Amino acid sequence: MCSYIVEKARLYGTAKGPGSEWMKVDTANVYYDHPYAAQLDHALCVDFVCEAQGGRERVAIEISRESALELIEKIKAALASGDDAHGKATQAQCSLVGSREEVASLF
Repeated sequence: MCSYIVEKARLYGTAKGPGSEWMKVDTANVYYDHPYAAQLDHALCVDFVCEAQGGRERVAIEISRESALELIEKIKAALASGDDAHGKATQAQCSLVGSREEVASLF
């Protein structure tokens, strides 16, 4: 049975799919349910969209639960090593490029 339960994460960034231009992304729609294309009973699915631009274009992933858990650990490790290498960006007032007003307008 499909749950249709979606968690939304606000983002600031860009994404690119095969044969497409770079696009802004401001939202990740995250759910664990039956995938569309992946040969899995259930998958962690993430749709990266720009809701500010209507959310019609997307870059999507469907990965196994085990892959999702490993990806979480690798993201945490990459951020930790990046913080060490780049002077603790998490302690800065803002790690985004732009004025405070521009960054605030994204959210």
